[in-house]
Amino acid sequence: MADTTDIKNGVVLKIEGQLWTIIEFQHVKPGKGGAFVRTKMRNVMTGKVVDKTYNAGTKIETATVDRRDYQYLYQDGADYVFMNLDDYDQITVSGETVGDAAGFMLENQELTIAMHDGSPLYLELPASVVLEITYTEPGLQGDRSSAGTKPATLETGKEIQVPLFVEQNTKVKVDTRTGDYLGRVN
Repeated sequence: MADTTDIKNGVVLKIEGQLWTIIEFQHVKPGKGGAFVRTKMRNVMTGKVVDKTYNAGTKIETATVDRRDYQYLYQDGADYVFMNLDDYDQITVSGETVGDAAGFMLENQELTIAMHDGSPLYLELPASVVLEITYTEPGLQGDRSSAGTKPATLETGKEIQVPLFVEQNTKVKVDTRTGDYLGRVN
């Protein structure tokens, strides 16, 4: 058991049998009344985000989450196979757990997997990845970056929006949290 002073970003709490990770927190000491902690939490399994307030000194139950570096090996049907970089053990993670991250993963890419009691909870990708555009409509002469965007398919099969001047077979940097185009890469 811990108390509200242990609340930090990334801490995983166990509430009514479910795991919640802290996204934001704020210690508040009003002029009148007792101090409290305002938190924004995301359910690890469902992704649902809720706001919850705790009085200062309230006991909370934290969950032990083990984060380890893995290498993505290949897709096996609906599941994905990863290798632990420390002991070379392989684990299989369901497609539901991988979720949207699959659109940014290439074979042999390194990432972090958070585990609780031996079961994978979620994947942590790097903030951005470099991927090649396999298909996009050709741009027109005179197109500028401020003129708008067009859809482009990445080598992973994910579709993103890119500026009109970006051509097929171009390597681009993509934000893994939002799926936004960040720029071309030489």
